[in-house]
Amino acid sequence: MLIHVPPDVDVLAMDVHKNTISTALLEPGSHRPVIDKISTDDESIRRLIGRFETPGRVWACYEAGPTGYELSRTLRRTGMRCEVIAPSLIPARPGDRIKTDRRDASRMALLFRAGQLSAVRVPTVAEEAVRDLCRARADMVIDQTRARHRLGKFLLRHGRVWRDGTNWTLKHDAWIATQRFEDPALTATFGHYRATLAAREAAVTAIDADLATWFTKAPFADPVARLAAYRGITPLGALTLASEVCDWRRFPTAAMFMGFCGLVPSEHSSGERTQRGGITHAGNTHLRTQLVESAWAYKARPATGATLTKRHQGLDPAVVARAWTAQTRLCGKFGRLDARKTNRKTVVTAIARELAGFVWAEMTAA
Repeated sequence: MLIHVPPDVDVLAMDVHKNTISTALLEPGSHRPVIDKISTDDESIRRLIGRFETPGRVWACYEAGPTGYELSRTLRRTGMRCEVIAPSLIPARPGDRIKTDRRDASRMALLFRAGQLSAVRVPTVAEEAVRDLCRARADMVIDQTRARHRLGKFLLRHGRVWRDGTNWTLKHDAWIATQRFEDPALTATFGHYRATLAAREAAVTAIDADLATWFTKAPFADPVARLAAYRGITPLGALTLASEVCDWRRFPTAAMFMGFCGLVPSEHSSGERTQRGGITHAGNTHLRTQLVESAWAYKARPATGATLTKRHQGLDPAVVARAWTAQTRLCGKFGRLDARKTNRKTVVTAIARELAGFVWAEMTAA
């Protein structure tokens, strides 16, 4: 959403880094920002705020990045308006090959004054905390998968091949426990790999327990219950979606939400030529990953098993009806696309895109 700045306020643009902040102050009626550079420590931030007699007449902005939202919250507590800008939507000038912090801050101030910058939503402290916990779990699952791969490749290198079903089941784990090596170094290596995997699995189990407490707590209880009514979206997946989006109504249409997830096709068309490619992969990676994982559940026929039936208990019948409509449509579409496409990943991506539309419609329903 583009931010329209009143012409009678001071504009403060900041290029924020770990240790320094380059500032550009653009006063009303001026076209040449005043550039400065400060430290990121608390005292320097207080001095920056103290320069303005009326913080409420200052509109500040900086790019979203690794420094997070704390600076925005600090400035807002003083009454200053502070927007966090989406970096990927900042207009770029063709041919500009010079990039410095001072130039970035100055250009951002001019673009902000001109109403050409789009802001991202700043989550509350509680929303951000749960979102970080969900992201921590995703990181731990990756670590667990890597530990499994290392152990599996080690066994494969030494001729220990599992051929009795799916990997990482209880039966497979029991088979791994029976493996023995004569060489002491191999025995030690095998022990270290198994110990690492056990630690990773314990970490995932522990963080799952921490996340489960938020399924029924505000502000996530209602979104989790409604999203988990949809096939393929577990309560944990629902919490991930809810914590990443928070305010679903900031997307006016389903197509905009799909674009935010990076699930829309890329396109480069000009004149009479129309060329579309794969999905953009822009926007929120965590949302896209969760939706793609959920989309795999629609490869089977429409059905309501015991688990889904239990989740539907106590929900508004309208929510259950919408979830069933989504399931019948997506299962049918999965089957039709799967019969025509050679790459199933393409099918799953298409289902994930449409699932994104269904969950947006659910969370914006009156």
